[in-house]
Amino acid sequence: MINLEELKLYLSILRYNSTYVDGIQLYDEILIYMPRLKKFYFSIQACVFNKNIKIDLPSNEDIQDSFIGRVYGSVGSFAHPIESGISRCHIYSLPYQFQHFYNLNNYFKGGMFDKVQFLLMIDLCPFEHNFFKMISQNFSFLKHLYIQNNKPQKDKQKSSTLIIFPHLIHLDLSDAHVDYAEQFLFDKNTHLPRLRILIISYTSLAMVTDNFTNDAARVNCSKLTSLHVSEPFVRSENFHQYFPLL
Repeated sequence: MINLEELKLYLSILRYNSTYVDGIQLYDEILIYMPRLKKFYFSIQACVFNKNIKIDLPSNEDIQDSFIGRVYGSVGSFAHPIESGISRCHIYSLPYQFQHFYNLNNYFKGGMFDKVQFLLMIDLCPFEHNFFKMISQNFSFLKHLYIQNNKPQKDKQKSSTLIIFPHLIHLDLSDAHVDYAEQFLFDKNTHLPRLRILIISYTSLAMVTDNFTNDAARVNCSKLTSLHVSEPFVRSENFHQYFPLL
């Protein structure tokens, strides 16, 4: 592809007994063969499995240093261990050019991601209120949010700062601790003026709404036109009052 002038590269990679993808490897194995390349946008996630071998993985600072002095421009990254022998690193060009951003966790350093409409957040450590505040500011046009986190929040008092997701229409909490239902559905914590679709376990929904009698979540729930729960249940009179558009 020696005549290629523009390239958008969106990759998710599994590597065994190896290391992350960095700026040096990206240049030596791809860019050096594209001498006429003028625009290069990328988002590359590498998940490495080193269960039976000891490999010293680079830090996030090392990853950033590997892009210095080459043709990339601004680059963001975050590298982190997941569990014993499994680690993940995400590198991406800035400004970010893609609509999807997957596997964001507490190692995320922030930035502006105005093009992102689909975000998956996943971690083995809890997401706190102030972290969601940063996400709402960094992903200002977010429409679909998926949270996978079974750890309870530690900051139960929350912050006095109201979080606003002005464009969010789809919220998936089906694999999230009940604390995140409280985080998003209580309008004193989060304002969701366009929320229409909610995916959640019935146990979490009944708990956070106090069996559809608690006014704290009534405002955000009253706009829903679609509710998905995995468990069968009987709709009570309180349920119909709580979700008038269903």
